[in-house]
Amino acid sequence: MHPFRQAVENETLDIVPAMLADDVTFISPVAFTPYTGKDLVLAILHGAFAVFEDLRYVKELTSPDGGDHALMFTARIGDRQVNGCDFVHHNDEGLIDEFRVMVRPLSAARALSEAMAIQFESIRQELGVA
Repeated sequence: MHPFRQAVENETLDIVPAMLADDVTFISPVAFTPYTGKDLVLAILHGAFAVFEDLRYVKELTSPDGGDHALMFTARIGDRQVNGCDFVHHNDEGLIDEFRVMVRPLSAARALSEAMAIQFESIRQELGVA
């Protein structure tokens, strides 16, 4: 089981920072521009965990070299059922340097976009991000 998935399932998110490279990039399912930097990505992940309800990983795939992982999940945002996948890439040091999320259906992506917009107000204030 991937350590990130294990941290989420065990609700031990305090260990996630040690898994991330300083230059980690987060690629959002609802924003065009990627987000880079450990502090910003951590804030986004915390925001996402506040938005998703009943998050449950249902399947995990790993590339033959172990550097890429697909963590498929289900969750809810309000009354919207979400199916999604976290694509995680590790650098040569074994740290996560790319975190890409995809969700479906379109109604869930819209709900995620609206909910994360609210979270981003807090993130911007906390980190001083424009």
